[in-house]
Amino acid sequence: MLTSYAAHFDTPAGYLDFARFGPPSRDAVAATARAMEESARAGHTTVDALMCAENTARDAAARLAGTDAAHTVLLPNASTGVFHAALGVREGVVLVPRGDFPANHYPWRRNAHLGRATPRWLDPAPGGGVTPELVRSALTDDVVALSVSAVDFRTGFRADLAALREAIGPDRLLIVDAIQAFGVADLPWSAADVVIAGGQKWLRAGWSTGFATLSDRALERLEPVLTGWTGVEDVGLFDGTEHPPAPDARRWSMTNLSPVTAAAFAAALELVERHTVAAIEAAIGVRIGELTETVTARGGQILSPTDPSHRAGVLSFALPGHDPSLVAKALHAEGVTPTVRTDSLRLSPHASTPPEATERVAAALSSLRGR
Repeated sequence: MLTSYAAHFDTPAGYLDFARFGPPSRDAVAATARAMEESARAGHTTVDALMCAENTARDAAARLAGTDAAHTVLLPNASTGVFHAALGVREGVVLVPRGDFPANHYPWRRNAHLGRATPRWLDPAPGGGVTPELVRSALTDDVVALSVSAVDFRTGFRADLAALREAIGPDRLLIVDAIQAFGVADLPWSAADVVIAGGQKWLRAGWSTGFATLSDRALERLEPVLTGWTGVEDVGLFDGTEHPPAPDARRWSMTNLSPVTAAAFAAALELVERHTVAAIEAAIGVRIGELTETVTARGGQILSPTDPSHRAGVLSFALPGHDPSLVAKALHAEGVTPTVRTDSLRLSPHASTPPEATERVAAALSSLRGR
């Protein structure tokens, strides 16, 4: 466990549901409170001062993504970013995994209903993810983009972004939902044309936080359908005419975001920067390894990749002969919070998760023996 990192949080030891929601740090909570307090005492400089948090958060996100502020835009959530990307593709075929999270389906379905780009659904092998081989087998001349999650929400399968880029070639767009990876998995984000992430999960920034990065290729090819008044040139000029979209990533802005959530996001991103993604990832890997051994030793069937190079911070499993809801009840009794599915359970620790969490999982699963 990263002791210095863990010291910033008050999360219970048995909380293993970061793939669903990451309880924010005291830093993020304090930043939220300060921004709210300042807004309550508003003066002639207050709004402009509070709005500076957006620049701070955008700059931090850009640094972590290996790009710059001109190619980065803050968003209220990941879904907004996927809609921006999907509606920006005017025509052609986009490869999309059928088993991906629904938030990555509906934007492409809506775009198809509008008569624009058409999704072609990929079907990874059970337990597997989107591989270069799968993508190559689906490529045709009319494919213009691949939309993929950096880490699969069900199994924690880690996509090989560099290999996927090589598979689709330099002329197609690679659009990546990074919500299950950003800040906790050291991936080559520069391989993607679009990287989208929400801050409420592994970044631990709270809800209504997120960002996207756009490559020069994405800025050139994606039509800015959802550009709002804050995403155009001469934002402060209210002359009753339509202004052209901003030349950089700001074109994905629709309106001003909350400076309160931006302050929380900035605090969360800077905490990741200070402790480094590599150190956070390594700490999570230790816990995943321990949990894998514990679940396997008690008869659990691991549904996530077992090769560390193919997995991130998610461990999905089933306990043969036991309904997941009953397994969850045993885990709850030991103070463990998992994600509960109809056919499986998901454990997702963070760098602040102590060894005690694994001990609690062991006690819960052991209590089910003989039932």
